[in-house]
Amino acid sequence: MRRIVGSPRFWIAPIALVTFVMAILGALYMDSMLDPERNMNNFPIAVVNRDDGDIMVGSDPPEHVVLGDQVVAGLADEVDPNQIDLRPMGIAQAQQELNTGKIYGAIVVPLDFTKRTMILAQASVVPGDIERPVITVYTNPRSGTLAGNIARVIGERVGTSLNEQMGRQLTEQVTAELAATAPDLQLSGASSLLLSEPVDVRLVENNPLPPGTGFGLAAFYFTLLLVLAGFTGATIVNTVVDGMLGFTPTEVGPLYLHNESVPLSRFQTLLVKWAMMVVLGFVVSAVYLWISILLGLPVPQPLALYQYGALAIAAVGITSISVMAIFGNLGLLINLFVFIILGLPSSGGAIPLDAAPPLYAWLANFEPMHQIYVGVRAILFFDANPDAGLGQAAWMTVFGLLFGLVVGGVVTMLYDRRGLRRVHRAKAPTPS
Repeated sequence: MRRIVGSPRFWIAPIALVTFVMAILGALYMDSMLDPERNMNNFPIAVVNRDDGDIMVGSDPPEHVVLGDQVVAGLADEVDPNQIDLRPMGIAQAQQELNTGKIYGAIVVPLDFTKRTMILAQASVVPGDIERPVITVYTNPRSGTLAGNIARVIGERVGTSLNEQMGRQLTEQVTAELAATAPDLQLSGASSLLLSEPVDVRLVENNPLPPGTGFGLAAFYFTLLLVLAGFTGATIVNTVVDGMLGFTPTEVGPLYLHNESVPLSRFQTLLVKWAMMVVLGFVVSAVYLWISILLGLPVPQPLALYQYGALAIAAVGITSISVMAIFGNLGLLINLFVFIILGLPSSGGAIPLDAAPPLYAWLANFEPMHQIYVGVRAILFFDANPDAGLGQAAWMTVFGLLFGLVVGGVVTMLYDRRGLRRVHRAKAPTPS
């Protein structure tokens, strides 16, 4: 015993393995969230230009101008196209994409933008009520807490830049007009101040979230619960069933128990564990739904959330069971990497994938947690709309379930054919 315990390898192996796993965990989690602004990659924002234009004041012959076109061109020059994806579209399409979570915000130039701007320029030298032209920046809180905040920051920057540009142009235009028509008049301080910030940029939440949703984090936390139910549930089921069937020892306090092995093949044992995970999926999904509603979470589509939750738990659990059946104890580590370590930073629930390094967007193509998050978010915040991601999430979850069934079944039957049975003769329980 001293030779084994005193061996450097005995100490180095577990410490090195745990350190390696935790180092990857720390690197992935910190890298995914420390600087979303720097990591923005094609962050989708709609640009809707509805401006009808107007006749330029003092133009001879009359010149029809559309200042909304200048605004859109200025936006394109102002932002980095690699970071922010400005998508020109109509108001109906923008509304539809906001309501399905496909864009994080929309910048809308109204029909009367040019007309109001012309009136503002004239009113700055003529007494009377003045109403500034308006540009509305819609944010999408249902697409994610941080995504909505980033869209708000973009809107504020757009407003500042737009007012600087248009303020300078209008001030020069009005000053030149005064010099030509009324050289004795001077632009008043109030008018100069008004012209320096001519546009009223309004930040508006599109379809605000109701109370009780954790500012949009409820979808992410519910997703985490579903994945943990499948992953942790599979680990518990695997351990308990193997112990009860006599394939692995069980320690209960000071007792070391090892039942006599039951004559079940690997595939038959796998079927038993799969069946338990299916039952657990229906039971735990109902428990989660009941607790969430009891605590005040608004659930507009409870049946859809229950059904998809049961499917997600079963898919994660069955795949986890299959991995452990194929790889043994190593399967625990593989499941930890697939479902948790790689899953959390690539889920898109805390940090939108468009504001994370490209690695996480690539992982999200097949990571179960991202697919489940998109489905849960669609059910909770987008009325279970298939176009909001529920359709894709459902198909990907079913695919993951089938993958676990096929791979687990084929490999365990192959093990059985080769005679790789799990056999043990039980011994009487003894105090440890």
